[in-house]
Amino acid sequence: MKVDIKEKRNPKTGNPMTVISDIIHNPQHIEKLAKKLKSSCGAGGHVEGKSIIIQGSHSEKVKKILSKEGFTF
Repeated sequence: MKVDIKEKRNPKTGNPMTVISDIIHNPQHIEKLAKKLKSSCGAGGHVEGKSIIIQGSHSEKVKKILSKEGFTF
């Protein structure tokens, strides 16, 4: 399954954030995946629809974890 990973700046604070979008799964699986990513990166974050937002610049860690889960970029 293909997902899109981008690093953006939070419009309110200007801090970096990693956005994983275009996840095609049910909401429960996306929540579990978000929890795993947040704990692996040691950062906070949340789910917005079909996207996961992780606080901070963690695109390399996220790519490694998602590739083990079977995702492509």
